[in-house]
Amino acid sequence: MLYKPPKKAQLTGQRVEVRVEQADYEANGIARYQQKIVFIDGAIPGEHVQIKITEDKAGFLKARTEKVLSASPLRVTPFCAHYRHCGGCQLQHLEPAQQVLLKQQGVDELIRHQTGLTVLPWQALLTGPDRGYRRKARIGVWFDKKQKQVVVGFRQTASKEITAISSCAVLSPVLAPIFTVLKSVVARLPQPGMVTHAEVIDAEGQAYVIIRHTAPLTQAQQEAFIAAWPDAIWLGEAEAGELSYWQSNSAAPAYRLTEQQLTLAFAPDDFIQVNATVNQKMVSQAVEWLAPGPEDCILDLYAGMGNFSLALAQRAKLVHGIEGLTKMVQQANLNAVANQLGNVRFWQADLHLPWGKSDWHQPIYHKVLLDPARAGAQGAVQQVVKLKPAQILYISCNAATFARDAKVLLAAGYHLQKIAGIDMFPHTGHLELMALFDTQKR
Repeated sequence: MLYKPPKKAQLTGQRVEVRVEQADYEANGIARYQQKIVFIDGAIPGEHVQIKITEDKAGFLKARTEKVLSASPLRVTPFCAHYRHCGGCQLQHLEPAQQVLLKQQGVDELIRHQTGLTVLPWQALLTGPDRGYRRKARIGVWFDKKQKQVVVGFRQTASKEITAISSCAVLSPVLAPIFTVLKSVVARLPQPGMVTHAEVIDAEGQAYVIIRHTAPLTQAQQEAFIAAWPDAIWLGEAEAGELSYWQSNSAAPAYRLTEQQLTLAFAPDDFIQVNATVNQKMVSQAVEWLAPGPEDCILDLYAGMGNFSLALAQRAKLVHGIEGLTKMVQQANLNAVANQLGNVRFWQADLHLPWGKSDWHQPIYHKVLLDPARAGAQGAVQQVVKLKPAQILYISCNAATFARDAKVLLAAGYHLQKIAGIDMFPHTGHLELMALFDTQKR
């Protein structure tokens, strides 16, 4: 009979006291307990805290702060009454300036550790207002059958449960009515559970609301939503269905890049950057850093509906934008036409597969811009270096995958010339990055 060692007792659920030693790249506190690293939500380096362990993994633990026994002088009182339960913000216990400082310190350590670089050439942070900045959000709706109540709000931290929200300080003021409107109208539906969530968008001051529902809504039910918030443009989407406008003659949403005098239309369910102020700064800095000239051919990868491509095309000889979603490629080409830019064109392609022969893969590109999703550009960066562009501008929303991809660029002979943090989501653990690589060692 084979000997089976007894299973080690799981630590999940235990409450313990620890001293917080440092922070990670998402500004979570880091401590040690029973020879394991503990990542602690809501803790600041230097604090003595009581924590509850939420996950026990092979090499680390995750926990949340339950009580601060000895507080850091950096700790402040969160401004939102929902902070302890809502999963939307994680860092309101710190002033915004301290949030980005901790995040950048953690990102700096991560990138240096992964790449072997000793010093990173940090530039000034791109920041904006820390309240009322969010122009797009997903609002959860849940019908509690036992209590016969409709709960409207955001998901709790590390949970599928919805925290009831009456107002949100980081949401655009244009979208403020959404919580009371949803709670009031959904509660009057014969089957309140048929509405699962809503998406709200502030498009240059015009509110759009997409209602996600699992059963058809009658004309009268649609009109009840419209009557509750007549200034909004309402759309419905059945489960895995197409979007449909509920009001006739509704205009498609759009946003402005004022510094470039560009207008970009988009579908209500398209991806856009949620922070309009920071997005404008990001686009302007991308143009400044890449410095496109009249002879430059530029490749924009993960181009969306033209957020960077159109601004670059105003100064470059030629811009080709590549995007994975066909509908966004179509929108990007429409945006080029609407902004009277004839030197930019968009194609659909899966950039993580071998590129092969294609119309967009023919020119000699002098400069490349990448703006991938959180998974990064693995596969694509290996093909980018084969193009041998003089400059590569990488915009990242995940420091870990950026560090992985940066290693490929560095190994191919590129040098990191500039890097800047982008605080797209104040009060959260996210710090986006912009990094310029070129072939010159300086």
